[in-house]
Amino acid sequence: MDEGGVRREYRMRRKQPRSQLLLLGLLLVNAFVQTGRVSGGGDGGGVRWGPPVMVLVMVVAIARISLEHFRARTRVSTAGIIAQGPVRARNWAWSDVYDIRVEHAPRGSGPAAPQWLTYLYDFRGRRFLLPHLDDWQVDDPYAEVAELCLVAAPLRSLTWERRPDVEERILRGAVRRRAWTWGANGTIAVFCLMFAVDVGRAATGRSDHPFLLMVCVPLASGVALAAVLDRYWSTRPPRSPARQP
Repeated sequence: MDEGGVRREYRMRRKQPRSQLLLLGLLLVNAFVQTGRVSGGGDGGGVRWGPPVMVLVMVVAIARISLEHFRARTRVSTAGIIAQGPVRARNWAWSDVYDIRVEHAPRGSGPAAPQWLTYLYDFRGRRFLLPHLDDWQVDDPYAEVAELCLVAAPLRSLTWERRPDVEERILRGAVRRRAWTWGANGTIAVFCLMFAVDVGRAATGRSDHPFLLMVCVPLASGVALAAVLDRYWSTRPPRSPARQP
């Protein structure tokens, strides 16, 4: 800590579960094997793009995990906050910080991921994740954030009090994120349905438009669902995220 008691750094201390890394490695090896089979001859029935795409996805996932481990961190000082992500960094002076809030992780993150995350909100209502200021790397993230806000209060020209106009923008952003999350889930559900339809049509020799069925229809359905839910929840907004575990 510095003289003001504010200098802190939050970085990855708890490693990724070995089972998760092992599964990722097995998927990568399998994708390489399948790619080798395709490039080695195959049945000559055209280009199969599935295995190469799988290899690319696995390589990107491993690269991101590595960058998350070695680069991502949150630095706090008397000057403000720096959130260093896997690739880029953002920094805010204390006068630009509207609030710091601990919120529950999105559904579907599973037990192998933090359940409580910390976000910084600016005065435009935008939120930004503060890496590793979570319940994996900190015993009590809510108490940590409460103490952080307390010691940083003298460094701000404004108090931590809520402003209705900013809260309205924050709520609007929450509505938009929720709608697009449901839209993404809808896209996946429709993709699975279209995949089954395409398999059924292929079995009867009538698989004419796989790109239309498995790409265009799911994407269009997801966007439409997100737009409808965004409009609906704009008049019936979700509850504000919880601030403590």
